[in-house]
Amino acid sequence: MIKSLKYIIFAVCLVSALFLAGCSSSPSDAELKQLNDLKAQASSLEKQVQNKQSEKTALEKQIAEKNGKLQQCQSDQEAVKKALGAK
Repeated sequence: MIKSLKYIIFAVCLVSALFLAGCSSSPSDAELKQLNDLKAQASSLEKQVQNKQSEKTALEKQIAEKNGKLQQCQSDQEAVKKALGAK
């Protein structure tokens, strides 16, 4: 029984070694092209993200400016109401 187990383990190791030896250690041309395409796509998407972040920052600045003007108008409106009510 132990001898047969040793032979089974040996056979499994031999098959595993043959399987691993058959694996290529370098990528194929198609895989390299796909990798380069994915890198280019990732770079393009990163640029788009940066552009959108710049747009977001500009829009947030515009919102802050408009909110400041709105608050100024509201305070002016209150001042006018008080001035008209005092007469």
